[in-house]
Amino acid sequence: MRRDLRISLVQSPIVWEDRSANLSAYEKRLASVAGKTELVVLPEMFTTGFSMAPERLADRMDGETLASVKHWAADFGMAVVGSFIAEEKGRYYNRAFLITPSGELFYYDKRHLFRMAGEDKSYAAGEKRVIVPYLGWNICLQVCYDLRFPVWSRNMNREYDLLIYVANWPEARASVWQPLLLARALENQAYVCGVNRTGTDGKGFHYRGDSVLFSPKGKKLGDAADAEEQIITCCLSAAEQEAFREKFPVWKDADDFSIFKRES
Repeated sequence: MRRDLRISLVQSPIVWEDRSANLSAYEKRLASVAGKTELVVLPEMFTTGFSMAPERLADRMDGETLASVKHWAADFGMAVVGSFIAEEKGRYYNRAFLITPSGELFYYDKRHLFRMAGEDKSYAAGEKRVIVPYLGWNICLQVCYDLRFPVWSRNMNREYDLLIYVANWPEARASVWQPLLLARALENQAYVCGVNRTGTDGKGFHYRGDSVLFSPKGKKLGDAADAEEQIITCCLSAAEQEAFREKFPVWKDADDFSIFKRES
């Protein structure tokens, strides 16, 4: 039987295209919640910001980024979620990851690339949706622009319990960020976590954060409602989610279809 899960949302600025500075800053942020949480979520491209220069900034799977995260996960006793610019076989990916305290690594490549910023020209799109098992919870990893495409996150037969979006979602489009996250929670009867950065990037785009965690019923369990750097820790109730799904089993009437390859 699943137990409750403590999750921390790390809303923070990102030093533009400076991996070393960001790794140093995030290590301190994670150290501040060690012993208080079991899962920590960082923003999209947390070591660089949303840069379209992967040939200069990409890291390998055996590189400094994931080595550092594995070290944090083990030392602080928490799983860590985020995304970074990954290079593999000459191609570049906006790659989300979940690394457990024991060193298990799971990753998901962003499926929907933000063409308005040229992401589709600089990166390769992922082809598989990924659901990660952790402490009895099934966790679906998604990245930023994926949020606008609900079919990609459709929760068929309750296959996941928690849906996570890591993002660099600019203030110019802030009005749709939390409403879309709320919709994903309600339609999928899942906890939905959206972690967005703050500050201004090297292209002049400003980010106001608004990181949030919704319950399966759409209740805000944590809300970073301003552009300040902050860490919010919430507890997810497995019993409440299961009771709601059994009492109001809309998932049983879902359309049966498949548009993606599943990997779990």
